[in-house]
Amino acid sequence: MSETTVTAAILVIGDEILSGRTKDRNIGYIAEHLARIGVDLREVRVVPDDEDEIVAALNALRARYDYLFTTGGIGPTHDDITADAVAEAFGVGIGEDPRVIAMMQERYAPGDFTPARRRMARIPHGADLIDNPVSKAPGFRIGNVMVMAGVPVVMQAMLDNAIKDVKGGAAMLTANVEAGNLPEGRYGDALREIALARPAVSIGSYPSYDDGRFRNQIVVRSKDAAALAEARAAVEAMVGRLKGDAAPL
Repeated sequence: MSETTVTAAILVIGDEILSGRTKDRNIGYIAEHLARIGVDLREVRVVPDDEDEIVAALNALRARYDYLFTTGGIGPTHDDITADAVAEAFGVGIGEDPRVIAMMQERYAPGDFTPARRRMARIPHGADLIDNPVSKAPGFRIGNVMVMAGVPVVMQAMLDNAIKDVKGGAAMLTANVEAGNLPEGRYGDALREIALARPAVSIGSYPSYDDGRFRNQIVVRSKDAAALAEARAAVEAMVGRLKGDAAPL
């Protein structure tokens, strides 16, 4: 089994996310895709449409993780400044890319290919393009940074193309153990002991309230299938013991 750990971060860019006007729908989608190919998402950061803040976040995250995925800020309006910030972070120039101009000319009639739309053809020098089959204007990759749109349907199409060249590691395996209405306070200490004895495994407890009923679910994660199975069995045994000796809530 490969023990390689590959890490990533997501940088969400946009005032509209921070104001609450737009609800992010991209983080979970990206996280699921990364987990599937063995990339551990370690951090998510949200920054406003401010070039200095975007540059600072880009440089911090791309140095810390193997891959950085950004969403937002590559559209046609004046506040779409992600491409400029990426160019600044990498210390390269930026300008209209002939490849993008050709793509967009296929989509827009001459009168519709406005100066605003031409802004989406500005790509940092040396970047590779990330195909956008939805609306043509591509994202791009430079170094270990993947720059994608914020609109979910467009981002999803870009991500399918962006991750083609991503080299993943060992995939994270997951097992769920239903604790039902057993309260966390009843099993917290025992669960902690199980987790401390198994450093190759991550264990978390997640309460929820569904259809008028309270329930707890314990999630066991590991990249080692044998360690996962052993830890799951230990958690199931612990839950079984406590349910058999359950005190009133």
